[in-house]
Amino acid sequence: MHKLLIILVSLALFSFNEPRLVKTKIAEGMVVSLPKTFKPMDDIDFVQRYPSVRQPIAAFTNEEREVDFSVNLSATQWPDANVELAQKFFKAGIYNLFDGVDMIDEGIKEIHGKEYIFFEFESRIKGDRRDMALQEPVLRYTYIQYLVEPGRTLVFSFNCPRRLRADWQPTAHSIMKSIRLK
Repeated sequence: MHKLLIILVSLALFSFNEPRLVKTKIAEGMVVSLPKTFKPMDDIDFVQRYPSVRQPIAAFTNEEREVDFSVNLSATQWPDANVELAQKFFKAGIYNLFDGVDMIDEGIKEIHGKEYIFFEFESRIKGDRRDMALQEPVLRYTYIQYLVEPGRTLVFSFNCPRRLRADWQPTAHSIMKSIRLK
């Protein structure tokens, strides 16, 4: 009886820690459940934190502007939707983008009838010793999913500072499992 009480209390505490998710329309035919407190990023915020030539389909952040979710259309297209080959390509890209990568999990999984390539990892970008403001390394937790279809590749990305991983990892998993495309 004592063990059952401990388990129930633990489950109750865990469920209170995870933010409440609400269905959010990202674009036509695209819905994902996001934390209720997430707000759309403005263009300036996105450009400052995620410099890219491509405008995202959607980008959201928490109130503290530390935890983000975004959806992008990748420049890389796979005419035959070969997910195994695409997985190797995207993994190499991740390792080339950062100074250090600690891969937590990776693979191919089905969500609501569609196959997604996913990578869950912690990354490190070295600081710049010549710039006083950027001397510390940037440590991040990222969960990224790719939907490879003929003619387009969608990229769903969740990231936060590595120090917040324990708080946000279950939410990242819930968000990624909630993606629905028509």
